[in-house]
Amino acid sequence: MYGLKKRIVLSDVEPSREIRGFLVSCAVQMMKRRPIIGGNWKMNTDVESGMLLAGAVADHVGTCDCCEVVIYPPFLYLQAVDSVIDQTSLCLGAQNIWHEANGAFTGEVSGAMLNDIGVSSVLIGHSERRHVVGESDTLIAKKMKTSILDGFQTVLCIGETLEEREAGKTLEVVLGQLQTGLADVAPAQMQMVVIAYEPVWAIGTGKTASPEDAQSVHKEIRKCICGLYDESIANTLRIQYGGSVKPENAAKLFACQDIDGALVGGAALSADSFNAIVTAACESYKAQEV
Repeated sequence: MYGLKKRIVLSDVEPSREIRGFLVSCAVQMMKRRPIIGGNWKMNTDVESGMLLAGAVADHVGTCDCCEVVIYPPFLYLQAVDSVIDQTSLCLGAQNIWHEANGAFTGEVSGAMLNDIGVSSVLIGHSERRHVVGESDTLIAKKMKTSILDGFQTVLCIGETLEEREAGKTLEVVLGQLQTGLADVAPAQMQMVVIAYEPVWAIGTGKTASPEDAQSVHKEIRKCICGLYDESIANTLRIQYGGSVKPENAAKLFACQDIDGALVGGAALSADSFNAIVTAACESYKAQEV
């Protein structure tokens, strides 16, 4: 019949390299990575204050569903905090994990133990674990592998010291930590990984990398992931910034193309400050729709 055109099924046609590149480019432009905000409480709070803080954050997160939010209380308070947030959208995270399932490892905590009390996310390789406790890249890689196999969202923390930055070694250090940390992570497992770039010189010092400097490093991290895996994985990977993030600078950081949220330290101990950062992330995400 006249006027009818044959329906072309894209799967029946092998697109040229140029068309494939164009389609990938379009997909990247349409893609929005859901921001993720983490609150690392470190060795702070007690049972009562921790439960109150968790409750205040959970109440706020319930009004902001376009952002994923995770809090990382001290080990001792995980179960108490979980009792407060269990029926909310706020996620529970742990600050560390051991790479063996059980055994004579005094002071360590296994993935099975964390699973038992509702943990869904784990921090690996935080600068304080690297530089204060002395964890090596090899140990961090083992923890990454274990955390992912145990089913946790796994946040790999990377970042340079002030001395390394002043010596012009920022990318050498950061990308080196990235590659060794992901050495045993398969492409299919990257959906469980979040990267947190935390320049050590900015953690707890009040100093913050400028949005331009932070964006520059995040861009290089994403480029490195593309080389290690592929463009699709690189473009969907969420990369947080950490290092004295506070309500006053959050919006400018989140406006950067390759910054997908924050891992917050000191400001996470104040519900008002932390919730303001969550709000900034949500507003930045919604602005992409305009």
